Amino acid sequence: MSDGKEPIGVIGVGWVGLVTAACFAELGHEVWARDILPEKIESLARGEVPIHEPGLPELVAKNAERLHFTTDMDETLEHARLLFVCVDTPPTYSGDADLSRVEKVLHELGDSDRHALVMKSTVPVGTGRSIQRRRPGTGYVSNPEFLKEGSAVADFMSPDRVVVGADGESREYADRVAGLYAPLDAPVVSTDVASAEMIKLASNAFLATKISFINEIANVSEELGADVTEVARGMGLDDRIGPKFLQAGIGYGGSCFPKDVQALKQLAGNTGYHFQLLTSVIEVNELQKRRTISKLQKHLGSLVGKEVALLGVAFKPNTDDIREATSLVLSGRLQGEGAHVRVYDPVAAREADGVLGGAVISDTALDALDGADAVVLVTEWPEFRELDWGGEVKRRLRQPVVIDGRNFLDRDALEAAGFTYEGIGR
Repeated sequence: MSDGKEPIGVIGVGWVGLVTAACFAELGHEVWARDILPEKIESLARGEVPIHEPGLPELVAKNAERLHFTTDMDETLEHARLLFVCVDTPPTYSGDADLSRVEKVLHELGDSDRHALVMKSTVPVGTGRSIQRRRPGTGYVSNPEFLKEGSAVADFMSPDRVVVGADGESREYADRVAGLYAPLDAPVVSTDVASAEMIKLASNAFLATKISFINEIANVSEELGADVTEVARGMGLDDRIGPKFLQAGIGYGGSCFPKDVQALKQLAGNTGYHFQLLTSVIEVNELQKRRTISKLQKHLGSLVGKEVALLGVAFKPNTDDIREATSLVLSGRLQGEGAHVRVYDPVAAREADGVLGGAVISDTALDALDGADAVVLVTEWPEFRELDWGGEVKRRLRQPVVIDGRNFLDRDALEAAGFTYEGIGR
């Protein structure tokens, strides 16, 4: 193009793909965003963003003239040479990644030697080299994403680093990909394809390990009378450790950590190596989700017939994603113990409809709390902190029992108001 901006193709317009397309458009590039679902493309063409991600609808609207949504692969190939692959790679029953959507993209690309695949989808280490062996004429660059749901636009525009992996003749394409990010003034890690793929998996596995570690410390702190929030604060001031991901809670979820930790463990197992640490990380996380049941039983006795309100369904605030969310496990276990469950989430309620068994989805937080024997704060939405706990909430509850699964609420204020409060590791 005359202004030096390179046309870009984005294949797969889910959460990662749409954020990628919108942010590259914001950087001035013409973007052809292609998906196989006509209803999704029609909705996006009207400016309707189907996912909850702060700042994304505004970015799509602002850059409408540079964003071209299509179901036509040929149209995308005609206009763009760099094709960012953002399709799902969910785990199969064996635990390996399902690469069928990646294979479909390869099939649709045909024998073209004028295009390069830029892999943003999380794939097993070795995927890129396998593709290059089978398709030596196709350029291939690994460019993993490190976006967090709820802050994805900011993460893209102000990244900690940009990772670009390429081998052999594809290094020319890697330079072009790195150039796309130049306006962001971020460190660029230029490496080989396999190392780039490993960086993504290793990064998420380490963060998940940090979460499971602080949750283990929280559990021990409960037994020994320590406060994990104070422990984490003291630990985090050590610059070798840092404060991030040291918030004890009732387990991690979402689309990345569970999948990527399991994927790295599976990859190691496929080579004959038993990744004991990640096995423990996964086990700790699953057990952490279930510890809430014993906390409730400590205060309520048998849960048969008890009314329990869950505040929050999404795996974290500022998203409507409920994949691997703690709420799913809690709702199922509570109903298995004979409790009646009511849930409320300001954004993810629609996503939860039909996947929480017999749980009742309430229209408001106060509706969920009305007549409840206990409240479990699952997702730290800001509005939950602003509820009138000492007044309206307490009047509606049958018993003033609060399990704060994120150490989010004001413990002193709740206890002063007569609540039985229990956090995590406190």
